[in-house]
Amino acid sequence: MPGDDLTRLRIAITAFFALDGFVFAGWVVRIPAVKEQIGASAGDLGLALLGVSAGAVITMTLTGRLCRRFGSHPVTVVCAVLLSLSVALPPLTHSVLALALVLLLFGAAYGGMNVAFNSAAVDLIAALRRPIMPVFHAAFSLGGMVGAGLGGLVAGFLSPTRHLLGLTVIGLLVTAAAGRTLLRHRPPTPADPAPSEGRTPRLPKTRRPGRGLVTVFGLIALCTAYGEGALADWGALHLEQDLDAHPGVAAAGYSCFALAMTVGRLTGTALLQRLGPVRTVMAGGATAAAGMLLGSLAPSVWAALAGFAVTGLGLANLFPIAVERAGALAGAGGVAVASTLGYGGMLLGPPAIGFMADWYSLPTALTSVAVLAAVASVIGCAIGIGARRAAAVRP
Repeated sequence: MPGDDLTRLRIAITAFFALDGFVFAGWVVRIPAVKEQIGASAGDLGLALLGVSAGAVITMTLTGRLCRRFGSHPVTVVCAVLLSLSVALPPLTHSVLALALVLLLFGAAYGGMNVAFNSAAVDLIAALRRPIMPVFHAAFSLGGMVGAGLGGLVAGFLSPTRHLLGLTVIGLLVTAAAGRTLLRHRPPTPADPAPSEGRTPRLPKTRRPGRGLVTVFGLIALCTAYGEGALADWGALHLEQDLDAHPGVAAAGYSCFALAMTVGRLTGTALLQRLGPVRTVMAGGATAAAGMLLGSLAPSVWAALAGFAVTGLGLANLFPIAVERAGALAGAGGVAVASTLGYGGMLLGPPAIGFMADWYSLPTALTSVAVLAAVASVIGCAIGIGARRAAAVRP
């Protein structure tokens, strides 16, 4: 494929990553308003959010097959249209059951879109022979930051119905513009190895990549994405409810987290080249664990915001590393497995936190993010040890 076409594909795929983060963040910053509208408790809201989880996980298990049959590009476009349409529905509901059903559709579109554009990104990375997956995920974080910031600005004077309807219009316009490029081009084939490829940092490989190793990368994605989902759905409520923050300041909590993730991911390629993937996973998990302990237990709003930012820096590159490696090992099926586990953590985590908040307290429930970030760091260490032992016995 000519270099100009690869550049156009990269821009189009980046646009879909950014759109996904923008739409998702626009929804999550209005969760407190929708919660108040339907009169739900924390546990009721957790049950409703389970609709997102169920829809996403069910769709993710099928999207890998759809990508293999129809191609990742058309599946990305179709899911983007469904996501843009469904985000306008939650503020139209007036019961927990109705909200759960609407979020089931929203979650299905969200899950399918994430598997599809990650698969498209893996194909493009293979053709470019550059570890740029963190850059794509930086676009997701940047979209989330903009979406959350915009939501905070309009929260005081624009109803959730009008706000989310505006996201539908923006989503359809972006899909129409970027979707043309994806529909015109098939996924690129990997480039032939070049003599200089040895200078490109590569992730540890096994001789025969199997589902077990893909699942291990999926567990890393699960542990880290759990934190993203927790801060997206519960961060604003924690600041507003537990620390008496103004609604606008509370909405800025996710913006701080998303901005830190954006910065971390924009520097992710350089970090991978300097530290390697194993050390990046270990350091990132430990950093996120420390940051989330501060963010959940701090007695002041500004300390909590600082903790959210540190957590974002720590988690920034863990998910991109896990998904890219799973895709390199097993193609669209590997992306589907890792994404199902990863986004399952993102989407199942918030309902779990809702139940823990009812049993204990919301700050205590949020410390589970720190625990799983530490687990991701330990898994990364185990992968590194296994790779070194395999290298030692290799003839």
